[in-house]
Amino acid sequence: MKVSEIKYERVALESIADEMEKNIAAIKNAGSVGEVLEAREKILKAVEEFNTAQSLAHMRYTLNTADEFYLREMEYYDEVSPKFENYLYMYTSVMLKSPFRAELEKELSPVLFRHFEVATKAMSPDIIEDMAEENRLTTEYSKLMSGMTFDFRGESIPLSMLRKYMKDDDRKTRKEAYEVLGTGLEKHSKELDSLYDNLVKVRDRMARKMGYKNFIELAYYRMRRVSYNEKMVEKFRNNVLKDLVPAVSRLKLENAKRMGIEDFKLYDNDVYLPGGDPKPILDKDGILKAAREMYHDMSDETGRFFDMMLETEAFDVESRKNKWGGGYCTYFPKYKQPFILANFNGTAADIDVVTHEAGHAFAMYLIKDNRFALELNVGGMETAETHSMSMEFFAEKYMEKFFGKDANRYRYMHAFDALSFIPYGTIVDYFQHIVYANPGMTPEERNNAWNRLEAEFRPYLSTEGIPYLSKGTRWQYQMHIYESPFYYIDYCLAQVVAFGFMLELLKDYDGAFRKYVRFASQGGEAFFEDLVKEAGLVSPFKDGALNNVAVEVEKLLRDLQAQF
Repeated sequence: MKVSEIKYERVALESIADEMEKNIAAIKNAGSVGEVLEAREKILKAVEEFNTAQSLAHMRYTLNTADEFYLREMEYYDEVSPKFENYLYMYTSVMLKSPFRAELEKELSPVLFRHFEVATKAMSPDIIEDMAEENRLTTEYSKLMSGMTFDFRGESIPLSMLRKYMKDDDRKTRKEAYEVLGTGLEKHSKELDSLYDNLVKVRDRMARKMGYKNFIELAYYRMRRVSYNEKMVEKFRNNVLKDLVPAVSRLKLENAKRMGIEDFKLYDNDVYLPGGDPKPILDKDGILKAAREMYHDMSDETGRFFDMMLETEAFDVESRKNKWGGGYCTYFPKYKQPFILANFNGTAADIDVVTHEAGHAFAMYLIKDNRFALELNVGGMETAETHSMSMEFFAEKYMEKFFGKDANRYRYMHAFDALSFIPYGTIVDYFQHIVYANPGMTPEERNNAWNRLEAEFRPYLSTEGIPYLSKGTRWQYQMHIYESPFYYIDYCLAQVVAFGFMLELLKDYDGAFRKYVRFASQGGEAFFEDLVKEAGLVSPFKDGALNNVAVEVEKLLRDLQAQF
């Protein structure tokens, strides 16, 4: 079945409430393990129905944020999903309190029960109304950003299309695009500040209602972090500053010199090569055709996976007005169907869609028949992002298909960009720690905090002279800060592990790929740290791990540079 043919029907909470309540009671009053497991299966069936409908509504809303029907559906799920979350909280609570818990952990998984423990710390009936308000605000932000247009050279274009000019070969064009971006965002500054003010307040209120000092602790539980904590993130952050920032700064300034740039600005940061970064030699259809050839060569399993994605038309990659401006991979559990949304714009980012997002989709494909797929999914976000970022590196073998003679230039740009991303991702995470530890900060104080972090973690970069963005507002178009608090550090952790896979595949591609498939096939059934260890890779939290990444990637960059 094609994704477009999947019928959407709203799942009324009332229609599954009785089923949830009845089976939660059945688990509570069960006289045997078998009775618990039978009731659990009925609950999971209801969860599947609700999650599929909600994912479909969200997907169709992002295809056209001006669609009034799906906007209303999103508003509905914004309102009722906290109530549904409360049923899941009741379910996990009775599972944890079951007199058969020891037997259930053997029958199911101790990892599952660890997730149950964290889940109960992330939810309370006292915060249902606050959660609905949070959902409403994030939808409002998404709608604002998706509907925002920027006046560039006589055209009114969405941010997704402006990004093309923000990476243009010509420095004057990039500068102009960033100026247009800043001017356009400033027109909505009051809305952007107000939305974030309200999000911080409602999240802080939820945390305090649940007895937490601030939202940070609650956020870690909401992210289902079972492998690491705030202290480990702080250690990672310090290691980034000590081991990565000097290397990235040196490489960036050397690169600027090669490009003839003396005053390195924000609008120079995403360009890596004199003469401009490589661009795909193929159009949309050509990219998807080449991706199919790549995945068939990579392995039989990846070939079958990508054929399924094409047959079900599970890609929407063209930029359009009112389309959500980012990219994502989602899943419709009832149909065991992944779906990828992106906005092709003629840059190398188009290729990242069929590597990064397809890495997510492939992991979903691998666990589609896993009995814990609904509860554990593909793992925590740090695990999920390892799937996608590692696939980017495994795909590099095939870049001649997409970039022709510029394949090595792409490999250079990709490795450089991945390395320099880690300090940026750390800024995004650190910024949120500061904000939620100080929820009363004014907009100006937040912006000043952002600028301080930029100066610390990206000392080579300046926003001077760029309208609005020079005030420290760059964070306002990083949607994760509004919509998915504390998600971003998972990209950084995953990037370190992905570099581990990259160094392995350079020595033994087939062996490294088998390890990768094993890593992804386990889904959430193993803890992140255990998965990394089993793959023979180094934990991103280990002392020296980042220094080794910096040294090895710098060697690789210099080797690649010698080839073009």
